[in-house]
Amino acid sequence: MVHLSSFLLKKYHGGYVVIRLALAGHKQANRPFYRIVAAYNKRARDEKYIEQLGSYDPLPNIYNEKLVSFNFDRIKYWIGCGAHPTKPVAKLLGLAGFFPLHPMTITEAERRRTQAEQTQNTLGTEESLDEGQKQAEV
Repeated sequence: MVHLSSFLLKKYHGGYVVIRLALAGHKQANRPFYRIVAAYNKRARDEKYIEQLGSYDPLPNIYNEKLVSFNFDRIKYWIGCGAHPTKPVAKLLGLAGFFPLHPMTITEAERRRTQAEQTQNTLGTEESLDEGQKQAEV
């Protein structure tokens, strides 16, 4: 029986295993669907991978939900073996509660929150100006 670490060292000297997104939907245009996989870092995004660990559908469904599924037991195993999650996968795992939240996730949420408040304030002032003009005309 060949041990996994000796297999990695023989075939991929200096390489390592990463947990990353791999594009899955090739048949449909404008409909991305990703697998969360354990793969060698030197392989292309859509090439052969070691194991599928989950899936990610980035387009919202009819309930405005983006669907993500993980096999946390296998993710724990691969991280224990020394696999490195990529930034997008680390963000997803942070949102799922497996890792701490990624700092960029927090800053993006703050930016969007302030943008929403600013647009709400500008809409509110425009509405009050429109009402004032209507009352002045009457």
